[in-house]
Amino acid sequence: MPTSSDDQEKNTSSPSISLDKLGSSTSSSDAIDEQKLVRKIDWRIVPGVVLLYLLSFLDRSNVANARIEGLVEDLHMTGNQYLTGLTLFFVGYILFEVPCNIVLKRTSPRFWLPTLTLAWAVVTTLQALTQSLAGFFVVRFFLGVTEGGLFPGVIFYLSMWYKRQERQERQYRVALFFSAASLAGAFGGVLAFGIAHMKGVAGLNGWRWIFILEGIFTAVVAVAAYGFITNYPETTRFLSTAEKSVLARRLESDNDATPHEGFTWANVIHGLKDYKVWLYCAAFHSLSLPLYTLSLFLPTIINSLGYSSYQAQLLTVPPYALAAILTIVVAVVSERTQLRSPFGIASAVTAIIGYIILLANNDYYMVTTMPQGKVTGTPRYNRPGISYLGTFFCAPGIYPATTLALSWPAVNVSGATKRATAGGLQITIGNLAAVMGTQLYRSGDTPRYTVGHSVALAYMCLHVLVTATIWFFMRYENARRQRAEREENTDDRQWNGDDDPRWSFQT
Repeated sequence: MPTSSDDQEKNTSSPSISLDKLGSSTSSSDAIDEQKLVRKIDWRIVPGVVLLYLLSFLDRSNVANARIEGLVEDLHMTGNQYLTGLTLFFVGYILFEVPCNIVLKRTSPRFWLPTLTLAWAVVTTLQALTQSLAGFFVVRFFLGVTEGGLFPGVIFYLSMWYKRQERQERQYRVALFFSAASLAGAFGGVLAFGIAHMKGVAGLNGWRWIFILEGIFTAVVAVAAYGFITNYPETTRFLSTAEKSVLARRLESDNDATPHEGFTWANVIHGLKDYKVWLYCAAFHSLSLPLYTLSLFLPTIINSLGYSSYQAQLLTVPPYALAAILTIVVAVVSERTQLRSPFGIASAVTAIIGYIILLANNDYYMVTTMPQGKVTGTPRYNRPGISYLGTFFCAPGIYPATTLALSWPAVNVSGATKRATAGGLQITIGNLAAVMGTQLYRSGDTPRYTVGHSVALAYMCLHVLVTATIWFFMRYENARRQRAEREENTDDRQWNGDDDPRWSFQT
């Protein structure tokens, strides 16, 4: 039977717990319901990492809210210099993804994930103290450095708790985890609306208070995270010895390692040579640009429609809220039907409709003003609601599709080394598109942002093509392997990862 909480504290074990050490609890473990155990793990593990990722996305994208509250004007930046600051974030992010994951493996989740969170909380707060363009560039770069390790770190962390069956179900958990990105957009708009009204308090503009208060809140959560983020199954305190025994057997029985699974460059190269891995990378790459351009520019896009900065902050909330709901709904339905490609394509088509609406609305006029004696023309839409409607298709299309794309390596790549290679490569190549995307929405393109919307539209069309290609090849490969199994006995063969005829790909 599961032990009490007091007993669990006494059952704290070393990181090297094995099945042999847990063998004495076999009789107790037989009475444990595995589904209840998985649900217990879900409630203990998932909320914490969801919260950290929500703060991560909030603190990287709140610069979009700060922009329309005077950031660019106060730092005497041009629109293009602001875009360069956004680009530098992703440079730092990409460069430090892998090193941060190495540190995670050499330390522990309870230490490293909260430490990363505390580090970027400090950098977020320091953005409020920025007085120059150079300072803005420095803090954006280091914000990317400190945030770069969270996403791949959490993906690795979750893989240590759930066997492959749950990695298929993990699409739901990844959906919960990634829905935090869209929730961050919703919360960010509400928070920015309220915080911006602090303009003038202590002589500071509203955008500085956005960074100060959101950074301090993240720091408080980071300190608390040292308590609510748990370590790996072998050393955690919230599971009894009997529950650890069940979990250890589940993970061991699901081990899909190849006979030569130890880390070698040959195993890495094997993953790099697999065309399917590159298709998974292309799937996320084609979504990363629309994903990050929307999160970084949505307040600006809505503001350019003629709404005030306060109105724009609040109007970002509904599209993101709808995206968060649909991200979870699509993931659940996709998992129950065991289909990913059709839902990925449908989500992408939804976003395509949104970008077409944004591009098609060209019904605007120019309002002439004379600030400081200079004649300036400001575009204003006759029907801004049409373009705003487009955002209700873009966000709810992009976020569910991204969740599905990120699940491909976890469910379709066998062998720990190859899966780690595929997952890391997917995130890195995906973020390269984000680097390019930060340069697309230029001030001179307001209010239609033809270049930015057009490239995002093209990328969503590319995603439809990539996903359809994955769907076709996975179905073809599954049919070929089923024929091979019928024609020859493969039961006695040595396991060969996802190259093995007994492996079936999820479509």
